[in-house]
Amino acid sequence: MKVLEFPLARITICFLLGILSAYFFVPNPNFIFGLLLLLLLLLCILFWGPKTNQKFKLYFSTVTYFTSFLIGMSSLIVQTDSFQKSNYTHLIDKFDKEISTTLVIREKLKNTKYNQRYIGIIQQIDQQNCNGRILLSIPKKHFKVFETGTILNIKGVIQRNKKPDNPNQFDYGAYLNQKQIYAQLYANSGNIKISPEPQKDIWYYISKINSKISHNLEQSHFDKTALAVASALILGQRQDISPEIIQDYQYAGAVHILSVSGLHVGFIFLFIKFLLSPIPNTRKGSLLKLSILLINLFLFALIAGLSPSIVRSVVMFSFVAIGLYFRRSVNIYHTLLVSILLILLFQAYFLFDVGFQLSYLAIFFIVWFQPILASYWKPKNKILKYCWDILTVSFAAQIGTLPLSLYYFHQFPGLFFITNLAVIPLLSIIMFLGVVVMSFAAIGFPPIWLSKPLEWSILFLNKIINLIASLEQFIIKDISFNFILLSCSYILIISTIIWLRKPQFNKLVLVLISIITMQSSLIFNRWNIQNQEEWIVFHSKRKTLIVQRFGNEVYLYTNDTASAKSKTLNSYLVGNFSHIQKQESLNHTAYFKGNKILILDSIGTFPKDIKPNIVLLTQTPKINLERMLLSLKPKLVIADGSNYQYILKLWKASCKKQKIPFHATAEKGFYKLD
Repeated sequence: MKVLEFPLARITICFLLGILSAYFFVPNPNFIFGLLLLLLLLLCILFWGPKTNQKFKLYFSTVTYFTSFLIGMSSLIVQTDSFQKSNYTHLIDKFDKEISTTLVIREKLKNTKYNQRYIGIIQQIDQQNCNGRILLSIPKKHFKVFETGTILNIKGVIQRNKKPDNPNQFDYGAYLNQKQIYAQLYANSGNIKISPEPQKDIWYYISKINSKISHNLEQSHFDKTALAVASALILGQRQDISPEIIQDYQYAGAVHILSVSGLHVGFIFLFIKFLLSPIPNTRKGSLLKLSILLINLFLFALIAGLSPSIVRSVVMFSFVAIGLYFRRSVNIYHTLLVSILLILLFQAYFLFDVGFQLSYLAIFFIVWFQPILASYWKPKNKILKYCWDILTVSFAAQIGTLPLSLYYFHQFPGLFFITNLAVIPLLSIIMFLGVVVMSFAAIGFPPIWLSKPLEWSILFLNKIINLIASLEQFIIKDISFNFILLSCSYILIISTIIWLRKPQFNKLVLVLISIITMQSSLIFNRWNIQNQEEWIVFHSKRKTLIVQRFGNEVYLYTNDTASAKSKTLNSYLVGNFSHIQKQESLNHTAYFKGNKILILDSIGTFPKDIKPNIVLLTQTPKINLERMLLSLKPKLVIADGSNYQYILKLWKASCKKQKIPFHATAEKGFYKLD
């Protein structure tokens, strides 16, 4: 790969490795900063050395790469809020009890079934100054929506982010930690006081602009469904889109359209350039156009929420604009590398954002692989050429992002190419109309002759997406895919593209080795799964769910017939390359690897002569636990999610008195024997 010949590429790789090392190994900050300072001094000394000496060049390069590695580590350390002494995470005695918290609303999130959710910036806890981001949950039936900048004084309980309750479940706590949100604050409506004066910062005014746009469009009788999609496409606000529409876009392979990214920024870039075309291309005129273009791109990024994909796109198009101003051809690989360095230098945690990863992979494979695909057929007809270009771009992006998409989402939309052929021409109309309509809505009411075509276009787009998504036979779901397969897939894809670019025997050998590596990983994965055995009590509210797995065969024990189709169990099956072999009702006893397990239900009866190793309490059995423990003397007591919460503390105290370990899935998550 020629891109690796660029010194900047090697520097970027070292920088990325530094970020990853700091994330996974959590080094001592003082040691890293001290070592970085020494290397920077050494680099300055070497910079003035003899440039022609080959040995010296090697020393200089080595020190440069080590320095970039340490800069990557330092960037992540500096941007980790929990390392700051003023962060609320250091107030250990304030967690898991009712405290008084003063915070500022920063962002409104999508509501859950029962709660409004916000990201808040803490100012004080129990009159003690501190800072940090926190997730705020408030019962939604009691309060109107809080605006960004609202200052609240809340009496509530702060809880650290929990680990997943069940195996192979999405780790929402780790996701929040990457966003520098280390805890959640739960508050009842009667314990909230609203400050009369909001905090008027840049986020307050951006929120006001977004609210004004939405309000003015609603007042002009803009369809609510279309407005939710328009807000996502242009303003980056997805919280009002219904789950059904999001699912349609996912199944059609078009969910990326709802996240503002390079496609959207590209449309806006071209639109602003078109508006500025009357300005003469003199030295002053070109500088004026560049300034207006960069300011508008930056403002758009701010209004759209500065998400990782938006920042990436705006930075890249800014480099393109600067290159055009200086009348220099822009090397797209250099632009990609510089944008990665610049963005991650100031936002290192973007590296762990799925949207950031997918957007960079998509643009890299479009630049690298699409020209190869386009060269296989060069239609002379303009319409055919346009369709062929869309197909090749879509296919290149899909190939580049497919392994990562399977790793994160475990599904593949088979009709993605049809979706892109149908949607991209329509999306260009929606984006141009949308920018104009939103601009009018920001200052007043948009003209109906513009807003209605936008509304109809979006509703038509939704109908196309819904039609494609309804063909469920083309949607491949529940694809088991782990990190080993992810790595081997990219090795195979990259080696194949290298061979396609310039077919040679040694490159073909590399492809064959990659195929063998992929096959070996599949065989190893299957062997590894087949040699696993485990017995698991899941945490499931109001019902009992027990799984016994032998290799890829799962035996499900539950009295709830719908459990076999639950998301909890499905995530486990997909994550372990397994399927349900048999489903049975719960028995009162179970055996696994020499362990005798007694399962008590709501009736609470049990034979006196049984001597179990483990007692599983389900459906809040009517028993005297202390008497039962004295009689049975188990080595462990488990209480699953079907029990009432109030009794768990009593059971825990009884077990503690008898010196018997107690595992409540509501508190500790699932329990596993293997």
